[in-house]
Amino acid sequence: MSLTQRLDVRQTQSLVMTPQLQQAIKLLQMSNQDLAAFVAEEVENNPLLERGEAALVEGEELGSFIPTEAEPPPATPVNEQPQPLSGDVATPPAEAAGSEDVWDNDGYTDSGARQGPQDFDDEFSAINNVAAGPSLRDHLLEQIHIDFADPAELMIATALLEMLDDNGYLPSELDLVRAQLGATPELFATVIQRLQRLDPAGIFARSLPECLMIQLRERNRLDPAMQSLLAHLPLVAKGERQQLMKLCGVDAEDLADMLKEIRALNPKPAASFTADVAQPVLPDVLLRPKPGGGWQLDLNSETLPRVLVNERYHAEIQKGLRQKSDKDYVSERWQQANWLVKALHQRAQTILKVATEIVRQQDAFFVHGVQFLKPLVLRDIAAAVEMHESTVSRVTQHKYIATPRGLFELKYFFTSAIGTTGGAHQVSSEAVRDRIRALIEAEDPKKVLADDDIADLLRREGIDVARRTVAKYREGLHLPTSAVRRRLKRM
Repeated sequence: MSLTQRLDVRQTQSLVMTPQLQQAIKLLQMSNQDLAAFVAEEVENNPLLERGEAALVEGEELGSFIPTEAEPPPATPVNEQPQPLSGDVATPPAEAAGSEDVWDNDGYTDSGARQGPQDFDDEFSAINNVAAGPSLRDHLLEQIHIDFADPAELMIATALLEMLDDNGYLPSELDLVRAQLGATPELFATVIQRLQRLDPAGIFARSLPECLMIQLRERNRLDPAMQSLLAHLPLVAKGERQQLMKLCGVDAEDLADMLKEIRALNPKPAASFTADVAQPVLPDVLLRPKPGGGWQLDLNSETLPRVLVNERYHAEIQKGLRQKSDKDYVSERWQQANWLVKALHQRAQTILKVATEIVRQQDAFFVHGVQFLKPLVLRDIAAAVEMHESTVSRVTQHKYIATPRGLFELKYFFTSAIGTTGGAHQVSSEAVRDRIRALIEAEDPKKVLADDDIADLLRREGIDVARRTVAKYREGLHLPTSAVRRRLKRM
């Protein structure tokens, strides 16, 4: 066999990640705030784009209708699933008779629901404007300029002011800062002591015990017993009353008074001042019950960027172009503008399509509460809407839906499945977490439930769950162990 060289022509197909496709993928996973910032930048850089008041597609309203159940089921254990969607138009959930969830002006009253607005029209009523007050920095800077006349002390105090965290604390290690400022240890310590006398009480502390100590000193309540108590705050959290009485040298009544004083203090002295106001979460999708039954799902028009391609301006500047570079630039901007408008519309349609399928599959949750949340994975939605799982994952990332039960991230509705003792059904892990929370909240203070007890109770209800799973879910709910709860309830 001889080796020779030859030329062949082959025709193949391959998927190429073009810049436009990469940008469309990024647009899909952007939150509405990030998208608004991106669109604002594009409008500024592209002369053919302009803000518009029209919808994404003129005359088109992106929305969908989802039927709901005909009748709410009776009181059902968490392991039993409600009847599947029948597609019949029926009484809306807010008017369904026999439901245990009652809607009032404050929202649903069941423990599993997140509080939310009763309805939402064009003006989304759940968003409140936050009035900006005086910042902590301005408040402290005014006091520093009054109390510190020496330039060296003023420089140190100003530098320490910039190092405060959101709670009003200084870092525990300040030796490097002192060396950079060129201050002696005595001068540095003196400035910190004077700063700790500023308002609010407890500011410029380097730890929680020091913060509480400053506040007690101002109240003239920092005696040796209280100092010993502050030195053993971990024992306070664990409820070790007997050990604390020995360390502080007090009886049970005095210890109770000391603990009451500590709980009246402010562990976060900077919390009462407005820092950077957090941006409120705006829902991308609005869900509301229809008068005739079922659900109406709409995109929130407040979060949809309104951009238009100025065709008239494009036609005018096309007439005056002579150089090839100018023509290439205008052509590129024209293509980019048209692509952006189409990409935004495609993004909106994809979000609505995925959200519609989520609402359809989780209809029982919106009607009856968290106990009826079904196990759901990305693959289920992807198969129903004929999309890839990665696309569904991007769509549900940082996207929120406003419902009569509150505001939820779309990721919330994807939960793992836990088997039942009969094996016929599966329940959502989120429903199991809610049941564990309910059992702990309703437990008898004289008979606190251990993780084994909770697992046994869940098995009696038909939920096959191990003790370690109960412990994991309890820790995820930030609930203490049975030993800690027993001590706390005794207190």
